[in-house]
Amino acid sequence: MKADVVIVGAGHGGAQCAIALRQNGFTGSIAMIGRENEPPYERPPLSKEYFAREKTFDRLYIRPPAFWGEKDVRLVLGTEVTGVDPAAHSLTLSDGSSLTYGQLVWAAGGDPRKLTCPGADLAGVHAVRTREDCDRLMGEIDGGVKNITVIGGGYIGLEAAAVLTKLGRKVTLLEALPRVLARVAGPELSAFYEAEHRAHGVDLRTGVGVEALVGEGRVTGVRLADGTTIPADAVIVGIGIVPAVGPLLAAGAQGPAGILVDDHCRTSLPDVFAIGDCVAFACDYADGAVMRVESVQNANDQATCVAKAICGAPVAYHAFPWFWSNQYDLKLQTAGLSVGYDATVLRGDPANRSFSIIYLKAGRVIALDCINSAKDYVQGRKLVEARLSPDVAKLADVEVPLKDLIPAA
Repeated sequence: MKADVVIVGAGHGGAQCAIALRQNGFTGSIAMIGRENEPPYERPPLSKEYFAREKTFDRLYIRPPAFWGEKDVRLVLGTEVTGVDPAAHSLTLSDGSSLTYGQLVWAAGGDPRKLTCPGADLAGVHAVRTREDCDRLMGEIDGGVKNITVIGGGYIGLEAAAVLTKLGRKVTLLEALPRVLARVAGPELSAFYEAEHRAHGVDLRTGVGVEALVGEGRVTGVRLADGTTIPADAVIVGIGIVPAVGPLLAAGAQGPAGILVDDHCRTSLPDVFAIGDCVAFACDYADGAVMRVESVQNANDQATCVAKAICGAPVAYHAFPWFWSNQYDLKLQTAGLSVGYDATVLRGDPANRSFSIIYLKAGRVIALDCINSAKDYVQGRKLVEARLSPDVAKLADVEVPLKDLIPAA
């Protein structure tokens, strides 16, 4: 088999790359390789609307399944890439076949990081990364699972805890760090979400280590570092991802904490691009720090960047980073990256469950976390994009619209 462009990964980035290639006039052959048997679908709703039974799976497809055939994109599903030969422009697949490419786009994302403690492989231990993960867990819940322990206080863990609580399950959430969301947000946001989850009945514990999962064949509890054992009929592990880049690293691509790419998403290998969660790049909105950005926005925008480069109209990647999370009746919208902030401004009252936290670095607005405050999000992102340093008192004054702090052109 051969294709002019081979896309490895059928998630958001891979799907958007194929779409953008056709939108930009690419007429060559395209093949997209996905390890799941499903056509490309949205991942964020898995831990939100799909898990909560508010959306059926058919509503998660990025495009109707027939779309890919109509656009002459060949889907190679239920398959993984096990080897890359950059000299021969050839891939080895898990079924033993090979596929040659003219240009390769690596959009494989990442795999859920696993626990390394005893008992991590017991039945009843789940990740929330794929449809199969969620269907398996939902089946156990339907089968009567009552006590569920969530390990990890990032967005995936918090979103899962919110849905499980809504479903009437007893939830314990464990975070090894002193606060939830410690890697992505400031203490004010962490404290707010900790209080919200506890108010909804979640037994949320921070600064706790997991020593082992216990059980005979199936998990029955979680033993903590202090010797305490928490009863658990099921466990959800949400402690981050490991970039799925093994074959590219083995082929000589620069890494290792994500494949390193330039400002057009090119790797160090000839005719090989990489995009999405598995990619490390110098981020404009983090003062050039080399980092991975795990978001749908990043995957989609990098995909479009690659498509333009392949079509002969390269444009450097400078997309604005944004994120969101739904928990209970709270919608969090984040604009920018708070990496390296040295001060925060609280705008509004958390008690009203509608407020914003503005992150500053040397007086400049670098990010906002907006909870049930869409207007602040829309207006505030312009402060970040323009790299402005407004008066702090005005930033905190909810009577002053953030748009008023943007100088007229």
